[in-house]
Amino acid sequence: MCGIAGLVSFEEEARRFEARFDAMQRSIAPRGPDQQGRYVDERAALLHTRLAVVDVEHGTQPMREREYTLIYNGELYNAPELRQELEAAGAQLHTRSDTELVLRGYMQWGEEVLSRLNGIYAFAVWNSETQELFLARDRMGVKPLFFAERGARLIFGSELKTLLASGLVAPEVDEQGVAELMLLGPGRTPGCGVFRGVSELLPGECARYSVRGLARHSYFRLTDRETDDSPAVAIERTRQLVLDAITRQLVSDVPIGTFLSGGLDSSIISAVAARELAKKGEQLKTFSVDYTDNARYFHTTHFQPSDDRAYIKKMVDFLGSEHHTVTLDVEELTEALFDAVRARDLPGMADVDSSLLLFCRSVKQEVTVALSGECADEIFGGYPWYRDADIRAAYGFPWSQSTAMRAGFLHPDYAGIAADAYVAQRYDATVRAADKRPGLSPVESRMKEMMNLNVSWFMQTLLDRKDRMSMATGLEVRVPFCDHRIAEYLYALPWSVKDMDGREKGLLRAAVRDLLPEEVRLRKKSPYPKTWHPAYLARLRDMLRERMADTGAPIWRMVKAEACAQLLTGESERPWYGQLMTTPQTIAYLLQLDFWMREYHVALV
Repeated sequence: MCGIAGLVSFEEEARRFEARFDAMQRSIAPRGPDQQGRYVDERAALLHTRLAVVDVEHGTQPMREREYTLIYNGELYNAPELRQELEAAGAQLHTRSDTELVLRGYMQWGEEVLSRLNGIYAFAVWNSETQELFLARDRMGVKPLFFAERGARLIFGSELKTLLASGLVAPEVDEQGVAELMLLGPGRTPGCGVFRGVSELLPGECARYSVRGLARHSYFRLTDRETDDSPAVAIERTRQLVLDAITRQLVSDVPIGTFLSGGLDSSIISAVAARELAKKGEQLKTFSVDYTDNARYFHTTHFQPSDDRAYIKKMVDFLGSEHHTVTLDVEELTEALFDAVRARDLPGMADVDSSLLLFCRSVKQEVTVALSGECADEIFGGYPWYRDADIRAAYGFPWSQSTAMRAGFLHPDYAGIAADAYVAQRYDATVRAADKRPGLSPVESRMKEMMNLNVSWFMQTLLDRKDRMSMATGLEVRVPFCDHRIAEYLYALPWSVKDMDGREKGLLRAAVRDLLPEEVRLRKKSPYPKTWHPAYLARLRDMLRERMADTGAPIWRMVKAEACAQLLTGESERPWYGQLMTTPQTIAYLLQLDFWMREYHVALV
């Protein structure tokens, strides 16, 4: 993967901002530590940092051909087919890089190239003749692309920090931004960049920017359709799609490995990867994360029913992989909370973020590319809120039923925020946007809504996390279950088929019946592991006391100190977000918020 950034100005020459381009490029340097490139003309500047994965010697960017200049962050998984189609159309290709395929594809078909791409990407193409910039983001939103208009200028980049580094975007947060942070965070309203006037291109969206302004539109959405696939056909089609997605994403000219938790999703990916690498006489490297003394302190919960270690060992023995366990202690996990904020540019999923950052940093010492099991739960219906009838029927985001608690933390200056209405408006809009065929049963109708909610919101939070934490360490992490073909097929299938055998991800389990040990294939879902060490909560409470002693700390302009004081001795009523963000993570989120306001010099406006 890579980092991209740029500026188009119709007010003055782009070269006038040359002094800021170094800072913008430095801000995305961790995403692309191998090469840097820059294109600047009268109106546009395109900046790039490259993590070389395929065709390492070539594929440098920005890539130019006639009046077209491209910067690209991503990976194509149907490169052979696209190459064949371009050559049949008469294109003369000079590299093996997918960068050239995207550029030549855009030159050949314009915006229609997007319908031909299978991959994860965010890219920009500047046409110096028409003086127009084209931006696009992949269908599922795996790769980020933020932008802001300032006068007759557009500033864009892979990360929020890049826009701030331009000097044209101030770190200002208005009332809407406060509502995003306190009522929805670490989630975000789709397209919202939290900082005032900053947006993110939506998944499956593209845009054109010219002297006439910015025009955006969607080129992809999940749509319902009639399907008469029998359960047997659905099993076989799902198997084909999943195995094809994983196999395609193993293409790399640099060392590759897999994350392995011993759960269904990562085990499927690792099993396929081990088989494919064995064909080349290579041994798969697998990686898992653990925490000091977790064997001593772990206890089962409704959301986390089993410890990973026994299942990881079973899979390592089954695969014959070269396995690496990264064990994190309380001190480094706590310290990394703030590095995680720097990576995400926002307060995030607390230690769920910081542990992944540390994990990726360690994995990077062994491989440059890793495959991970994110997105299977959203697409195949793995979360408890898909299957628990009471949770499923409840109004509101199922992973965040904490609006009243969250609103209780708001500073009196923000008493005017109608918390319930703010959250409800976003929830209702997403439910309405779910594409549904007429005549669906109430259960089928609700399951379309649930999948759209999860793909549009919860999955995006996890993809944010995975992209920022991995790319901050120069590690490319691929997510095969996020292949848009899988999502399209599963969206149209009846819930009764997806819920095969009456258990979470039943269809997926049936599709891989011969790939895994039965104990792993039938293991009840358990989420990403977290530390259970009591010293972690004690350390966070000490840190919160320190912040409370500083009455001038920036957080007290947004948050009520007396509400935080209750976290020093008591337990929060509900998880702040998702399944894992309980009391320790709620405290950690607030500590991240305070750090973010200080580190980014946030002005409340």
